[in-house]
Amino acid sequence: MKSLRKIVRYLAPYKGWVFAGLGLIVVETLAQLGVPRVLQFVIDKGITPQALNIVLIGAGGLIALALAGALVTVLRAFYTARFSQGMAYDLRNDIFERIQTFSFSNLDQMQTGDLITRVSSDVEMVRMFTSMGFMMIVRAVVLLLGSLVFLVATDPGLSRIMLVLIPAVALIFWLLANVTRPLFKRVQELLSRLNTVVQENLAGVEVVKAFVRERYEINRFEDANEAYMKQAVRVNQLMSGAFPLVLLIANLGTLAVLLLGGREVIGGSLTVGELVAFTNYLTTAMFPVVMLGMILSMLPAADASSERILEVLEAEPDVKERPGAVEAKLTGRVTFENVTFNYNGNADAEVLRNINLRVEPGQRIAVLGATGSGKSTLVNLIPRFYDVTEGRVLVDEYDVRDLTLHSLRSQVGIAMQQAVLFSGTVAENIAYGRPDASMEEIIAAAKAAQAHDFIMRMPEGYQSHVEARGANLSGGQKQRLAIARALLVDPAILILDDSTSAVDMETEYRIQEALDRLMENRTTFIIAQRISSVLNADQIIVLDRGEIVAQGTHRELLKSSPIYQEIYYSQLRDDSVIDVAVSDNNRHGQVERQE
Repeated sequence: MKSLRKIVRYLAPYKGWVFAGLGLIVVETLAQLGVPRVLQFVIDKGITPQALNIVLIGAGGLIALALAGALVTVLRAFYTARFSQGMAYDLRNDIFERIQTFSFSNLDQMQTGDLITRVSSDVEMVRMFTSMGFMMIVRAVVLLLGSLVFLVATDPGLSRIMLVLIPAVALIFWLLANVTRPLFKRVQELLSRLNTVVQENLAGVEVVKAFVRERYEINRFEDANEAYMKQAVRVNQLMSGAFPLVLLIANLGTLAVLLLGGREVIGGSLTVGELVAFTNYLTTAMFPVVMLGMILSMLPAADASSERILEVLEAEPDVKERPGAVEAKLTGRVTFENVTFNYNGNADAEVLRNINLRVEPGQRIAVLGATGSGKSTLVNLIPRFYDVTEGRVLVDEYDVRDLTLHSLRSQVGIAMQQAVLFSGTVAENIAYGRPDASMEEIIAAAKAAQAHDFIMRMPEGYQSHVEARGANLSGGQKQRLAIARALLVDPAILILDDSTSAVDMETEYRIQEALDRLMENRTTFIIAQRISSVLNADQIIVLDRGEIVAQGTHRELLKSSPIYQEIYYSQLRDDSVIDVAVSDNNRHGQVERQE
């Protein structure tokens, strides 16, 4: 149980509570062990000689033991809850904190539903073991040792029955634990799969509704649910099959005591009270053995969950800061030197190949290409969401791996195509990267992103509530808030990853006008599907299958690149649109009408 032993170390900060709980459970167990002795006293000294006063004294003793046991049980439950919940609290915090250190490549290999299961269900499984199983072990050991002492003290001959009973029961549960451990791990894996199905369904509910796939999703959930249920039933059947066998062994032991002890009572070598006490201690001794069996059945589940938790806690982020990484104020020069990249080290699936590119501070770089050509991957290498496989990416002559992650990423503003918003107010979402920003700065960023007008139409303006994932906003509204969020951090490098794909042409034009001013003296990478939004770029990069196949200004590429010509004319074949786009660029002196 190496994994469980590692996790139990999380109890160290709560050792005072743990020892208090252990002390109380010892007191509770000793009170329980005193009951058979009091019964023996009542029977032999009170009932047999018909001494009512002794019976009353014995009854008072039993009541006192019961009250003391109840009080101690309540206190023990309080201490147990405190240290087990504290440990679970620390575990959840550490798991979540570790997840925050993961790079995109780490998260690409872990499903969201699986991570949720590890933070919730697996931690709860370990917590239950520490609150119940751990205490049950102590109680079982004290009960077993105490019962054996009293059994030997009462009748050494009869106590030899335990030499057969205890090993038999222990063997059953030891075998059960070894069989069920891999099964418990599989149960948790299937629960993760079930959670993943639910998470994916809720995240993609619009797609499910649009393509009328409700029945498919129901069937998918039922399949995952059925697999989880069958595995859980299989484990429970194994466990439930062991307990009747244990009870049978215990009952056979009790029968043997009654037969052999009854002969001794008839022969006068044992009193009735001693036989009753012995029978009670036998039952009490068998109870901790059964308890230990239950613990042995809990151990595989707790250890399997511990192993899954440690897989997260001990996972190393693929992107880490180098020793001696520096902080630097960046101007925005970006250089790609012989950059090659593939996901998860798969050399047969290169996403980028031999990329060489130099961008001067303040330049605007447009990146075009078909879906899957590597556009988003290219810009994701700048803030080190991924690390290059070969070559290097430099910012201001610093290899990005030589900069601290905070220094690098705090100077890169990103507005992604899939605008991610969090539950909270509009102002909080805009100021996510700069929580100390003033309201005036927030409003200025919103105006620049053409978001101010629709925000003011919301019930409480900038204090209006944004639902989880921005469910109460349109796609275009979410994108404009994401652009405002990127602008507010005043970055040296701005990345717009198809960030206006969900807005109409007119709104995009207004956003572009505002961005034209804001992009001055700021290095900007623009990934766009609409070619009309990148005509003013200082450089246009065309990617195809992970390679740069064309590079230059709009005018240069329109003359020299067949691929760019195809993209341009396929999108702007309507004459009126061409007139608007080209006349706008002619005002900047960058393009001429191509006939």
